Amino acid sequence: MLSRPTLYASAFALLLFLFILSAPAPVVHAAGGAAPQIVSAVNETNLVQLRGSTPPLAQAKFDRGAVADSLPMEHMYLVLRRSSAQETAIEEFIAALHDPHSASFHHWLTADELGRKFGPAQEDIDTIVGWLRGSGFTVNLVHKSGLVIDLSGTAGQVRDAFHTEIHQYNVNGELHIANASDPEIPAAFAPVVVGFASLNDFKPKSMLMKPRSNLTITCTGCPDGFNGQTIYIEAPPDFATIYNVSPLYQGSKPILGGGQTIVVLEESDILAADVATFRKAFGLSSFKGKFNQIHPGPGCKDPGMNGAEVEAALDAEWAGAVAPNANVLLASCADTDILPGILLAAVNLLDRASPPPIMSLSFGTCEAFLGPPENAFLNSLWQQADSEGVSVFVSAGDGAAAGCDKFDLLPNWAISGIAASGFASTPYNVATGGTDFLATLLPNTSAYWGTSNSATGQSAMSYIPEMTWNDSCASNVLYGLFGFSSGVAFCNDPANGEDFLDIIGGSGAPSIIYSKPSWQKGTVGMPTDSKRDLPDVSLFASNGFYNQAIAFCMSDANEGGVPCDYSVPIDAFFNSAGGTSFTAPQFASIQALINQKAGGRQGNPNPVFYALHKAEFGSASTPNSANLAACNATTGNMVSSSCIFHDVTVGNNDVPCFGPNNCFPQSATQFGVLSKSDTSLNVAYPATKGWDFTSGLGSVNVTNLVTMWSSAMQ
Repeated sequence: MLSRPTLYASAFALLLFLFILSAPAPVVHAAGGAAPQIVSAVNETNLVQLRGSTPPLAQAKFDRGAVADSLPMEHMYLVLRRSSAQETAIEEFIAALHDPHSASFHHWLTADELGRKFGPAQEDIDTIVGWLRGSGFTVNLVHKSGLVIDLSGTAGQVRDAFHTEIHQYNVNGELHIANASDPEIPAAFAPVVVGFASLNDFKPKSMLMKPRSNLTITCTGCPDGFNGQTIYIEAPPDFATIYNVSPLYQGSKPILGGGQTIVVLEESDILAADVATFRKAFGLSSFKGKFNQIHPGPGCKDPGMNGAEVEAALDAEWAGAVAPNANVLLASCADTDILPGILLAAVNLLDRASPPPIMSLSFGTCEAFLGPPENAFLNSLWQQADSEGVSVFVSAGDGAAAGCDKFDLLPNWAISGIAASGFASTPYNVATGGTDFLATLLPNTSAYWGTSNSATGQSAMSYIPEMTWNDSCASNVLYGLFGFSSGVAFCNDPANGEDFLDIIGGSGAPSIIYSKPSWQKGTVGMPTDSKRDLPDVSLFASNGFYNQAIAFCMSDANEGGVPCDYSVPIDAFFNSAGGTSFTAPQFASIQALINQKAGGRQGNPNPVFYALHKAEFGSASTPNSANLAACNATTGNMVSSSCIFHDVTVGNNDVPCFGPNNCFPQSATQFGVLSKSDTSLNVAYPATKGWDFTSGLGSVNVTNLVTMWSSAMQ
């Protein structure tokens, strides 16, 4: 029986409920008052085309016809846009997050807050969701930013609703599916809808670069190697010596990454024992960092162990190698037919109430191959990360200045011109490049590499002089060694140069999408091209071209692994590689040290990287010549101990080319080299003083970077 006070309360609640029902329904805007952009009725006969949404490789010569209508199309990401006023507002807000003089400094948002303050109007989202459901699609969810609608359906439903067929394509023996034309949507949606981030299975590629037979790492018993030569493989203790991490590990308050979590975004699981073996071999097993594997939902299925296991293993191992007390999470999702699992994992993690403070990604493809919708999706994804205080490190690529041609299954020379990775080119992430060591080309190699290893695998003796990483015949370092005066002459030499026809090297190029961020402006060496330029920072990434590479451990025999016994030459050979795959998790590990020292998450590190570079080397108008000389990477063990950045000034990231795109000379019978001009040789790109397209700001002295971090925030 209810008491009298309870009856009164119940009656009052009922009256209040009836009053609410009778009142007009409130207008709710997802963006805190954002005005709806869909202002006309949806007319199925008045359509607009989402231009640029057809993959470049969806060509008639590869076309094998339409797929079955019943083909599942799971986790299609329909990408929305903010109004121009909203986009300006969030850009200004993110700038304030990084301004130490702003009241908003480091007041990071949650995913819910991002959607409420800066998302599209809820009415617009509801209208689009209703139309999708009415067209037969399952709307799995609207992600919290309000910019991504996750839907599933079939190829037939895509054709009927978006007026594009899904076809199968045979591209050099590989079968793919893709939309055969640009999708169409009702014109009423045009102010809000960018397009699909996922209507094809041309997936991003790993930035791992294995050693090349006969031209690279050599050791007794190694396949196709020149027996008897010495291999120098960078292990974690070598990294700590070369890049001066060790002082942070010492003293009463050591900086080891404690309290930090680093997520590596992957497409495969790994054997957890490989991480343990790697850490034990190189003296890291006594530290506190833990390793775990997760499959962050919703919609995330365990991919198991597959062909991407090598990439996943090296990322997980190196993410914890520089900051050995940091925890490492391997976040993997199975690819759907059209959506890379790495993106599914990233979106789900960033929608969590507590996203990870640091993320690393070692996959990519060029901006032109992605098209406007997927570039917009990646921009909003890393923008969300930055607003939440998440530091994102993305491999800049291993295709030198030819960022498209590594991914299109074409010959080993550039045909698509100069290009940057769209996964790495947004203004909200750090694009990590790669260098090579000069040590084996010098007469005093023994000053830098010992002839034996310590108990924890160390043989590096100091900072090692660095140059650009370039394995191709267009490398001025390489063609000079063979006595040639130009890349054109060497690449067309049948006796020697044609053996080096490739597009392997540290990637760097201007973006074709993004304008130059404020923090890049005024940097010594920075082009006045009004473009977001890549990379930002670099570390050693060579795949053994000059007998120097990087260690990892992947022992899964089912995926081509071998035991991780580094005392056995053939095992060491197969467990060593290069690529900017390594530099992304290495910088993520460095960021864990920074976060520990700074006392919290830092968001996009680039504003601080560039501020520190300007403090060290001056501005473009007033460069500090003395510091540029003192921090020149070619000076090796004579480089100043006070440097934060090592300025890489030797080499280039030029590659051989053929055809009309950024290639000189134009010829129907011989190779050219990548050039900013088609009518004269303007090499793309040489290393220069200060920032350049080969290594960005250069490599880092980690202790000085961590110690001086706070000085950029005063």
